[in-house]
Amino acid sequence: DLNKLTKIHVTDTSEPKSVEDLLWCGFLDPYNEVYDKCSARTPAPLKRSENKEFYPVTTTDDPVIENFATSAKESPDSNVIYCTDAILAHIMTCFRSNYPWDIVVQKLSNGCMFWDKRDSSQFDYLTVHETAQSPPDATGDPECAPERLSLEATMINQNFSQQILSTKKQQRKQFDHSNPFFDPDDSDGMEPASVAYRYRKFDLGDGNNVVCRTELHGYVKKGGEDQYMTAFAINEYQPPKPANTGQNNAANVKVTSWRDKIDSQRGTVLATELKNNAHKLAKWTAQSLLAGADQMKIGYVSRASTKNAYEHLILATQSYRPKDFAAQITLNEGSMWGIVRMLTNLFADQPVGKYVIMRHPNRAVLRVYGVPPGTFDDEDEEGKGEE
Repeated sequence: DLNKLTKIHVTDTSEPKSVEDLLWCGFLDPYNEVYDKCSARTPAPLKRSENKEFYPVTTTDDPVIENFATSAKESPDSNVIYCTDAILAHIMTCFRSNYPWDIVVQKLSNGCMFWDKRDSSQFDYLTVHETAQSPPDATGDPECAPERLSLEATMINQNFSQQILSTKKQQRKQFDHSNPFFDPDDSDGMEPASVAYRYRKFDLGDGNNVVCRTELHGYVKKGGEDQYMTAFAINEYQPPKPANTGQNNAANVKVTSWRDKIDSQRGTVLATELKNNAHKLAKWTAQSLLAGADQMKIGYVSRASTKNAYEHLILATQSYRPKDFAAQITLNEGSMWGIVRMLTNLFADQPVGKYVIMRHPNRAVLRVYGVPPGTFDDEDEEGKGEE
């Protein structure tokens, strides 16, 4: 029962015993402070990052994680979970999800586990108004269908994370290893997005460890020091007006846009988004905590025209310390790690094989199924073929 996950008493809900950086890859560009001045009166047009390549690579396709797994010393008394921050944060905040999802778990004979996403799933697409009282549905305007809104939100988030950074390459912070997913010989004029992959090991105690690929998107110079940051964008969604039913005339329904209050009542805007997008914001916060980010930069993005889903404006940006923001949205870090420990202990008692963790589509229930070893392999091959 997802509603009871945060009230686990039989599982250790303490934070990890220790956190160790294993490897840094990629590069980070500095934040452009010009975007701190964005407002409803002086918005910045959102530009498309057409020459930037993003890599939502799943766990088992990550060559760095593969190297960690093959070189690790086997121990019968230890369990190691290999995963990405997107997958781990999704599990940690699953109690706030409303839409169905699934994660594949592969348990090996040496006690290691790989937590993966399916290639054909919508896992990497952001949801819109998932936890609202009346979430979007596919029966009305095609432009307001959940799939179209999800694609729009994902593109906005990617473009925003790159636009707010400086383009001066002499200020770029290069790490010891290059982007593990970028091939210069097959770039076709593209370059990797500003992302630092920070591979971290979390010691949960009792021989349980998590090796996770986390992401940072930029850095901010503050007090003579470089502070690492993550960047995410909330996009404004205005639900379609209700149908004209005589007494309830749709034409008389007043719709308040962000432009009316983003400058003077930003806290009200955020509070509404926390209600309508509780899972998405919780997941971003968990990802920032996992990456050890000093700041989490949130942008407020709106359509330039209500009916145009392809042109957008940055109305405002706001910085938060991830731990402070977690406290603000009542996200307890210990409880999130308690969920990970609960699942680790569950799989420790299961035989070697492949499993699926699935959120029920209609009920707030998490189910775990054992599946044959070759399940989803056809999907993986098709996905690689398309690439």
